[in-house]
Amino acid sequence: LKWYWWRFNGHGFFWGMVAGLVPALSFRFIFDGVLDLYTFPLMLLLAVAGCIIGTYSAPPANEEVLKNFYKNVRPWGFWKPIHDKVVAEDPGFQRNLNFKRDMFNVFIGTIWQTALVIFPIYIVLLEAVPAGIAIGVAVACTLILKKTWFDKLPQSA
Repeated sequence: LKWYWWRFNGHGFFWGMVAGLVPALSFRFIFDGVLDLYTFPLMLLLAVAGCIIGTYSAPPANEEVLKNFYKNVRPWGFWKPIHDKVVAEDPGFQRNLNFKRDMFNVFIGTIWQTALVIFPIYIVLLEAVPAGIAIGVAVACTLILKKTWFDKLPQSA
């Protein structure tokens, strides 16, 4: 939620973690013999409820901090109140218009990260061919991300 909802704060993060952790630790005893797969939706619902309740249990973050974050990061999601305030101060401000490219980069980044995780596992298991494939995938993803993400970052001093 922290990237998608302007109102989300540290209290929401904390209580969301608690509201997810308690069921994760206790459901095994409460729902004896039930696969985690079937209790996960309830755990997720409780964690989201904890996030929302926790967020509203505390005041919003400082408006200047939120505006500065929004201007620098330009996140997707429910940021309209902050976006409107930023535009009021800087009429030339543009929201992030690169949704498709960003989602492509998230997809490639997920593959890249997975390849980096499994590479040392294959090394430890002495599996040379899968390790080579994993490092090849990681290198290919690195080159793609260099062109589609890193080279497109704003140049600031």
